[in-house]
Amino acid sequence: MQLGISSHVLLQQRLHPTHLDAFAAAGARHIELFAARNHFDYTDRNAVKEIAAWFRSSEIKPSLHQPTDAESRWTRHSAPTLNLVAPDKFRRIEAQDEIKRALETAEQIPFTTLTLHLGLNHDAWDDTILEHCLTTVEHLKAFAGPLGVKLLIENLYNDVATPAHLMSILKIGHFDSVNIAFDLGHAHLAPNQPLDGIEPALKLIKPRIGALHLHDNDANTDQHLWPLTMEKGGIDWAKVLPQLPTNVPAIVEIAHDPPLDIDTIVTKFTATFDTIRSLEDAASA
Repeated sequence: MQLGISSHVLLQQRLHPTHLDAFAAAGARHIELFAARNHFDYTDRNAVKEIAAWFRSSEIKPSLHQPTDAESRWTRHSAPTLNLVAPDKFRRIEAQDEIKRALETAEQIPFTTLTLHLGLNHDAWDDTILEHCLTTVEHLKAFAGPLGVKLLIENLYNDVATPAHLMSILKIGHFDSVNIAFDLGHAHLAPNQPLDGIEPALKLIKPRIGALHLHDNDANTDQHLWPLTMEKGGIDWAKVLPQLPTNVPAIVEIAHDPPLDIDTIVTKFTATFDTIRSLEDAASA
């Protein structure tokens, strides 16, 4: 498994090359940068140059997660505000424009993929939403292509971005170069089970998975907990891991609240990676 780390765990802090050094020391071979102006400020030329220089001197591969809001001041209680499928056309364009600002950093940082969210928690699936999804994905795909970036659409715990609906979007839009960022924690949430649980989702979308997001929860709340640490209600990792594709980045995406110091983060990531590799070895024995 191509294990990696999301900078989401540091969302309350300004991203710095020393953080990337620490992720590398933990054993990450992929780093997903979470685009947030308070964290990785994609509008700050100096900040982008600094991060770009680090990746140019490293063999670690970067990917980008879309911004979820456009605010430069952020608190741990902030809710997502950018909505690519909002009923209001102005809000959809506003979200697209903000994501394109983040995408422009691919001129300096060698991102190969961008992970997108379609819809917020309350959004429901219908023909109008489908049309918004198709238009948005086509627009951002056309913008990302010349930058060498391909789109990944993440399954969420709303009614828009279920695995089945994501497959419909890809099929109807003929989006052959667009794939899915399969988030195991989201698939594990109780409101979407049993139809969209992890194993049914894998049967449906496995050929289109371009990346994995690994984290855990109690099957009721999107907690973004460390994998393999839940005593009750969590994902059965020993059962699930052998079913996952091994040729795509597997990004551990952990909650930023409560905040952790970088040494603790490195220790926890290293332990998580070691346990995953042990399970892989046991499955292949």
